Amino acid sequence: MIWSREETLKRSEIEEIQLNRLKETVRRVYDNVAPYRKKMDDAGVKPEHIKTLKDLSLLPFVTKTDMRDNYPFGLFAVPKDRLLRIHASSGTTGKPTVVGYTRNDMKIWTECVSRIACMGGATEKDVAQICFGYGMFTGALGLHYGLENIGATIIPSSTGNSEKQIMYMKDFGTTLLVATPSYALRLAEVAREMGIDPSKDLNVKIGLFGSELLTDAMRSEAHKVWGDDMIITSNYGMSELMGPGVSGECEELCGMHINEDFFIPEIIDPQTGNVLPEGEKGELVITCIKKEGIPLIRYRTKDITRLFYEPCKCGRTFARMENLSGRSDDMLKIRGVNVFPSQIEEVILSFDELGPHYEIIVERDGYSDKLTVRVELVKNTDSYAELDALNKRVRSKLHIMLGLDAQVKLESPNTLQRFEGKAKRIKDLRNL
Repeated sequence: MIWSREETLKRSEIEEIQLNRLKETVRRVYDNVAPYRKKMDDAGVKPEHIKTLKDLSLLPFVTKTDMRDNYPFGLFAVPKDRLLRIHASSGTTGKPTVVGYTRNDMKIWTECVSRIACMGGATEKDVAQICFGYGMFTGALGLHYGLENIGATIIPSSTGNSEKQIMYMKDFGTTLLVATPSYALRLAEVAREMGIDPSKDLNVKIGLFGSELLTDAMRSEAHKVWGDDMIITSNYGMSELMGPGVSGECEELCGMHINEDFFIPEIIDPQTGNVLPEGEKGELVITCIKKEGIPLIRYRTKDITRLFYEPCKCGRTFARMENLSGRSDDMLKIRGVNVFPSQIEEVILSFDELGPHYEIIVERDGYSDKLTVRVELVKNTDSYAELDALNKRVRSKLHIMLGLDAQVKLESPNTLQRFEGKAKRIKDLRNL
């Protein structure tokens, strides 16, 4: 089902909407946001210089550092009394990034998430269990409002108490699960421990997964436990831009459709900041062109992807972003080699003997970096020969994938930490 006609507009119509909204947004931000006006003045750019969409590249970038430097409300374009909602990041690496929504922003947010939910197969007949943490995190309430808007029944179960989550699924007839990919796998694991087969004893047919990277390998792993017929899609967003609803996969699974009437995407070289040609991989930059509360212009997401503009088989014409390769700030530089956690995950999940739970540890050994991957076995074995052979196979495949050697530690089942929210799999101990 396609939620709104805007999703099927011609490219010329999309670009006309984008240009008009971009011009209005740049003028409003210049007039009302002093730190951004200074950035534009320093770059020698005025609102009247924006005459075409290509002129977007004239504007300076905004980063998370800008948001923290102007904490809490320095980048807001409206007075605080116009805000209907305030959200913020956890602030675990410094001051939190604060975002706010006017009444119209809330309507736009709900509209965008409704589109994303429909892309993933959701309808008014679904019973949606939301296993994101409710609170300052935008994920739970974003999906809540969007799914509720299309008429779905909401179970706002939040995170934690996985046994009770399974009870709700069984007793309430949950058909749609909102969760991180890693927590979806954890729920399936708990269900099996309770003697419940998720693919047979539960009625969950749709997974709207977000908040962390959903690799193809992780999707395959989810199908193994939830069933081959389950529709599993990934959706993308971040609180700085709006929350969930920036883009999402349709059932064709050929990239995440970006709500281009509200967001303009660009791909840049993360080192130079230059805009890259269509189809090339680089850092995703997003400009908000309809937000009132905190309309960020050319926000550097640090997410690595590429864009495609040909219409999708589903009938939608919005640009699609390829499933993320990772984040530039998650990328590990090990002995001169760029390593993404998703590469390691792909190797791990290619072995039937290994589970989906793993930990990446990087240490300094003398003057050289040492990479260790801890991963759980699906079941224990007393055969040293079998373990040694498996260890060597995993190390060999990691070497082929990464181009460097890694130590592999095979752990017993249920050894590694489980995560109810976004998984934290990397321990970089080099600077400690």
